[in-house]
Amino acid sequence: MFRAQISALLFGVGGFGALIAATVSNEWKVTTRASSVITATWVYQGLWMNCAGNALGSFHCRPHFTIFKVEGYIQACRGLMIAAVSLGFFGSIIALFGMKCTKVGGSEKAKAKIACFAGVVFILSGLCSMTGCSLYANKITTEFFDPLFIDQKYELGAALFIGWSGASLCIIGGVLFCFSIYDNNKTPRMGYTYNGATSAMSSRTKYHGGEGNIKNTNPSKQFDKNAYV
Repeated sequence: MFRAQISALLFGVGGFGALIAATVSNEWKVTTRASSVITATWVYQGLWMNCAGNALGSFHCRPHFTIFKVEGYIQACRGLMIAAVSLGFFGSIIALFGMKCTKVGGSEKAKAKIACFAGVVFILSGLCSMTGCSLYANKITTEFFDPLFIDQKYELGAALFIGWSGASLCIIGGVLFCFSIYDNNKTPRMGYTYNGATSAMSSRTKYHGGEGNIKNTNPSKQFDKNAYV
């Protein structure tokens, strides 16, 4: 139980960190223009800015100044990744209240519900990131294999693979949190026997038995006293 929740938290927090790295990265799609090693030029594009560098070491980035000229799929990926990062953050905070090794969150039943909710939040975070990265990758591959597309063609960047990895970690962590509740419900409860009625009956019998002894002894004593009258 404890190991499952700790593993789930590590997966979720690790996935959350990977989602942040993928969101701020500029290597969502890359291309290389190389006639020789010396004159090679690399072009990177991300969700927030475009960058270019060459073999001589110069590197320059230009941000997207306005959102109205940004293509629709980039804006959709921005929203999905921001949602994924936000859900991952809240899932990490909620998971701390639902773990059995912490002293906050209330009773065990309340902690189980909180842990399940944290697992659902992690799963939603992973799905948002998976959708955003897949949408961006689909656009790149469609343009790359389209023979009628005459503009610059790009390839998949490292940020996409980081985003997919982070999404997988978040989903795994969420599933582990949900299964930890199943383990909690499966653990047997201790049974207790109620001995109140038997103890009361035994006390009554003892009391009546004591009265019987008193009744049996008192007449004999009175008879002994009145025997000489």
